[in-house]
Amino acid sequence: MEGRTDVEALRGILSSEWGTDEQVDWAAVEARLGTSLPCDYRDFMAVYGGGCIDDLIVLPPLPTGNGWQASIAGHMAGFRELCTAEGGVPGVELGADRVLPWGSGCNANELGWLMAGPNPDLWPVIVWRRHDDPQWALFDCGMAEFLRRLMTAEFDECPLSDLSLWGRVGTFVHHAEQERRFHAGLDPMTGEPNPFAGMFD
Repeated sequence: MEGRTDVEALRGILSSEWGTDEQVDWAAVEARLGTSLPCDYRDFMAVYGGGCIDDLIVLPPLPTGNGWQASIAGHMAGFRELCTAEGGVPGVELGADRVLPWGSGCNANELGWLMAGPNPDLWPVIVWRRHDDPQWALFDCGMAEFLRRLMTAEFDECPLSDLSLWGRVGTFVHHAEQERRFHAGLDPMTGEPNPFAGMFD
């Protein structure tokens, strides 16, 4: 969990062409969430921002105000309710108030941190996999390293219950670029003309 080094390694495989510095007010984030966040996540927000790697959403910390609904603040209650309902990570005694989301998608996988101590840079990643048993799993790495190892197949097995990013580097698109493409009648992820644009207006 090396912060900037992990994001640099991720950037070596995942293009930041469609990323945008989220320009986060980290003091406001800490006040809203009640905690600071790991350095690698902060660095990711500065390089890529919030958005999607194909079908995997990487949540910005707070609502963006541009119509894009996903955020850590917005997903936090639901993620903790899921942890309570499903019993959390086997063998981990920390309660649901010690988990915090950072990602969602890829066929109903939910990704977050286990807030296992006062230093956010040491928080491991936890994942809820709808189609796996056990559904909860813990990975002793940070968020940026997790994403890199997912897309380079450097875990013993796929850490998600969906194989779409396993051993395959996806495309990251920032939420603002997705919104721009959508309103231009383009597919938000590919930028290609969307044949369904305007159909439901």
